[in-house]
Amino acid sequence: MRTRLPALVAAVVLAVLGATAPTAQAAPPAIDGNTCVGGGGTVEYESTKGSWICVDGSYDGKPID
Repeated sequence: MRTRLPALVAAVVLAVLGATAPTAQAAPPAIDGNTCVGGGGTVEYESTKGSWICVDGSYDGKPID
């Protein structure tokens, strides 16, 4: 009984980690400033999030990398 409980806990932990890993990799890639401007937008700093984003154009609302 003592060996079954740690094995069960380990299986559950691995199952949870396996289920969350693919969602972390599914994030859309960020664009660069030149791509934003080329798509008709402008690069602006969003102070509420502390990051740069593309405003207007083809990439409106996308984060700048």
